Amino acid sequence: MKTTEDPVVLEADFNHPLPRLWKALTDREEMVQWFFENIPEFKAQKGFKTRFSVLSGGRTFEHIWHISEVVPLEKIVYDWSYSGYPGQSQVLFEISGDAASSRLKLTHSVLEDFPDAIPEFQRKSCLQGWEYFIGDRLKAFLG
Repeated sequence: MKTTEDPVVLEADFNHPLPRLWKALTDREEMVQWFFENIPEFKAQKGFKTRFSVLSGGRTFEHIWHISEVVPLEKIVYDWSYSGYPGQSQVLFEISGDAASSRLKLTHSVLEDFPDAIPEFQRKSCLQGWEYFIGDRLKAFLG
């Protein structure tokens, strides 16, 4: 993923009220059921940081999340990097909706280039990952 590439953008609609989608995106007990099962802790608060490891392709990727912005029931922004690897990205979760349905727009932008030689850092892999987490896992979790 490179700063010269367009951000990865994914939108999804849910037949759930806005507060229900927000909870799924920000409550650690719910996040571990559809996102990463080993998130040690999570708080939807500006300045919160967490880190956890994920094994992929024979490599361990220690994810580092720093929450840089939160507007309850509207958006949450993560600064996202990996320990031991160059690169920095930002993930914006924007939600909208009402008492009957909600919409998520995810925008994953690169702020500092990631290494080309690692498949997990390629744009295609990022897009497939978000399609899996949002399109498959989150949709199935919310039912």
